[in-house]
Amino acid sequence: MATSASPRAFDVRHLQLARALFAAIAAVMVTFSSDHSAVVGLSVFSGFALATALTFALSAWLVFPRGQRATVIALAVVSAVAGMAASVPSWRVTGAFFGIVIAWALVSGLIEVLSAVRDRRAGRTTAAPRDGLLIGILTLVLGAALIFTSPQFSLGYAIEGAGSFTLTGIVIAVGLFGGYAAVVAVFLAIAGFSPRRTEPSPAAPTEEVAS
Repeated sequence: MATSASPRAFDVRHLQLARALFAAIAAVMVTFSSDHSAVVGLSVFSGFALATALTFALSAWLVFPRGQRATVIALAVVSAVAGMAASVPSWRVTGAFFGIVIAWALVSGLIEVLSAVRDRRAGRTTAAPRDGLLIGILTLVLGAALIFTSPQFSLGYAIEGAGSFTLTGIVIAVGLFGGYAAVVAVFLAIAGFSPRRTEPSPAAPTEEVAS
C-alpha cells in the first residue's frame, strides 16, 4: 500500500507572513526616521534584504519540495548579495543606494514574475503564482521609479513657521523604498491571513475484484 507524504509544518502562508513582517519593519523605520540619507536608507535596506534572504533560504528547506526550490534559492542569493553590499559602511553613499537597490529590484522582481508565469503555465491554480506575480511587478516598478529619480535632484523649499528644507534625490529614493515596503507588507499580510482553498486530491485508483 502506497503511503501519502506527510504534510509540511510550514507552507507558503508562513513565507508570506514572514516577508510581510520584515517589509513592515523596514517601512516603519523609513517612515519614522527624519533622516532619509543614503546611510540610513542602505542600513534599513541591508537589514530588510538580509532578513528576507534568510526567510527565503529557510523556506527552501521547510516549505517547498525538492523540485520547487530553485526560485526561492535564487531570490535568497540575490537578496543576500544585495544586503551584504548595502552593509559595507564605505559604500553607504547616494550612488551606491541607487545602484544596489535598483539592481536588487530588477533582478528579484524579474525572478518572481518569470516564476509566477511558469507556474501558471504549469497549471498551478493556487494563490502563490498570483501573489508572486504582483509582488514581482511591484518590485520592478520600484526599480523603474528609482531609475527615473535623479540622484543629483535638489529642490529647496520653505514652510512658514518651520524653516527651510531641501528635497533631494536620495530623500525621494529612500521614501520610494519605504513606500514599496509598506505596500508589500500590507499585500503579503492580507495574502498570508486569507483563507486557502484546498486543492482536490487525486482519487485513488480502484481495484477490480475478481469474481
